[in-house]
Amino acid sequence: AGSAMRDASSVQPLRRLLLTLLAQTALAASTYEKSDPVVLYANKVGPFANPNEVYGFFSLPYCRPNELEMKREDLGPLLKGDRPTKTLYDIKFREDVPWKTLCKVTLDQAQAKAFKQAILDDYYFEMMLDELPIWGYVGELKSKSGALATLIPRELDNSTHYFLFTHLDFSIAWNENRIIEVNVSMDPLQRVDLSSGSRKIEFSYSVRWLHTDVPFEERMNRYAQYSFLPQSFEIHWLSIINSFVLVLLLTGFLAIILMRVLKNDFSRYTRANEDLEDDEEETGWKLVHGDVFRLPPCFSIFCAYVGTGAQLFTLVVFILVLAVMNMFYPGNRGAMYTAAIVLYALTAGTAGFVSAHLYCRLSGSESARWAWNLVLSATLFPGPVFLMFCFLNTVAIMYNSQAALPFGTILVIMVIWALVTLPLTVIGGIAGRNMAKGKDFDTPCRTNKIPREIPPVPWYRQGPCQVFMAGFLPFSAIYIELHYIFASVWGHKLYTLYGILFIAFTMLVIVTSFITIALTYFQLAIEDHRWWWRSLFSGGSTGIFVYAYCFFYYFGRSGMFGFLQTSFFFGYMLLASYAAFIMLGTIGFLSSLVFVRRIYRAIKCD
Repeated sequence: AGSAMRDASSVQPLRRLLLTLLAQTALAASTYEKSDPVVLYANKVGPFANPNEVYGFFSLPYCRPNELEMKREDLGPLLKGDRPTKTLYDIKFREDVPWKTLCKVTLDQAQAKAFKQAILDDYYFEMMLDELPIWGYVGELKSKSGALATLIPRELDNSTHYFLFTHLDFSIAWNENRIIEVNVSMDPLQRVDLSSGSRKIEFSYSVRWLHTDVPFEERMNRYAQYSFLPQSFEIHWLSIINSFVLVLLLTGFLAIILMRVLKNDFSRYTRANEDLEDDEEETGWKLVHGDVFRLPPCFSIFCAYVGTGAQLFTLVVFILVLAVMNMFYPGNRGAMYTAAIVLYALTAGTAGFVSAHLYCRLSGSESARWAWNLVLSATLFPGPVFLMFCFLNTVAIMYNSQAALPFGTILVIMVIWALVTLPLTVIGGIAGRNMAKGKDFDTPCRTNKIPREIPPVPWYRQGPCQVFMAGFLPFSAIYIELHYIFASVWGHKLYTLYGILFIAFTMLVIVTSFITIALTYFQLAIEDHRWWWRSLFSGGSTGIFVYAYCFFYYFGRSGMFGFLQTSFFFGYMLLASYAAFIMLGTIGFLSSLVFVRRIYRAIKCD
């Protein structure tokens, strides 16, 4: 992975992004005249295998200014852990620097140990020059190989060498008065072996300016390459097409079978009515027509989940549309984080409207508990997010990591929730309640006063098995895409194929809807009328599979280690899986609701 990262800058992009916003950004970007100073910012350092475990660049004893001057950042970069700080590098536009000393330092024992630990953990650094990120490694570890080396602790192994890179060579491409490209390389001949007891270190750098014909509007294209290997792009497309065809065939077969079974049911029930066979006992899903529209237990919480799921579905659709429109181009650091927070706040009215409208339609618009229903809608998802964030932010603070959000940023997010999300939820709830006034749910069948007893069913047709089957097929539709998403979110690969992601999301919605409808029918066919919560859990069970995949990815596909990174990975993935559970559960329930109303409207119920 390390060599791939070093060579990434020299690989040609696989495709061009047509970025309309980038041209607008160019107008506000820096322009330089010859000999103008160009500020180099040091952003962060951290283990390459742990993308969330990032620390301040000067947490290591590099050459630091007397006073640290940090660059002001927007919400998105702060959420990413970016804290750019000015460095001592003296770089001037189009002026080469053959070799120059940055500073000379004498490391004490603690500082040398810090560098050694950083080299042992494969630390990388990230710098920024004219909003262009550049990466490099702190040092290089060389140790004896073989079975004997594993038995000797590194502290006692004299054959282990900790090489610290002390010279950085900057290669900067320019066109007219703009900076187009920046690369940095470490000279392997200019390094210090910290294991030899050397404490006096001289840090140096060199700068080379190269002319290029690449226009400024296309300078971000090199960061938009999807993978280091061109064949990965083709494999990705073939994989998603294979999944799409497989899912299409499975859902097609399922739909055909379900339609044939329903057709036979309709014919049987119609023939029974025409023959007036009153002495023949009804069987199947028609038998529970007096209980199928009975309100489920904890109905207010159920409506709140449906409203929250509708909001999250709207949020995901908006983000995917913006992504397909190339709004999240590589140079727009943290744009997706900012968009997610802002869009979640602006779509809060959806949760209030859907939740209150469903609650009032089913229980009556004069019910006094509709306000409590709105409170649940506003807190069912933000509540767990807030609790998990408090825990993870505390862990980051204990580790003195830049992943910890500043208090001002936390305050801004809380103000957005209090002044935007909460009022829009209330407004949406009031609108949903007003629209529900005077409108009944219009159920095709009357509900009996006494619920019907549910006959015993075999274990493989009970809730847990049904939920497991409901989540397996949708998860198989997105399994391949999950690998690429995880490699981007929890790694250093860049994800730009949002068109494929949109296709995968569409497949997920369709398969979730079909499988939940089918399982709801099978549940009603065995005279079990408790389909409300079951359909929600069946649709949302894909989120459980996603979280189970996290364990496979962590132990089998990633090199992540340490309590901070582990807690961040499993903590935030728990929230993501919870969000997927709510969103897909809502899709499953609404699909089943339409299906149930349709089939019971098609038959004559006494």
